[in-house]
Amino acid sequence: MTVREWLHARTPAPPPRLAARIDEVLGERGEAAEHSLSPLCLEAAEELLAELAARPSARRECALDLLTVDALVTYAFEAAAGAPESLESTATAAMIRLAATARA
Repeated sequence: MTVREWLHARTPAPPPRLAARIDEVLGERGEAAEHSLSPLCLEAAEELLAELAARPSARRECALDLLTVDALVTYAFEAAAGAPESLESTATAAMIRLAATARA
């Protein structure tokens, strides 16, 4: 199963516009194997968050992208929960990376 297939199998499904934006942001990463889902979703979220942080202003037009970042991080942790022994280190690394991205 690919990352994209795993995401499309989630229930409840996200609203269509959000699902389309998630697919768009994932890009080619969506074709990777499911076992790499967590780091790939976090990577995509980090890249989009960096784009948002670089914008001169964040207004309503950023709402879909903010929801996309949130969804990607949520899915990353849903997938990471399958390996509880590494969940704490995954969470710590993600918090550090995302916080640094938002401050850049």
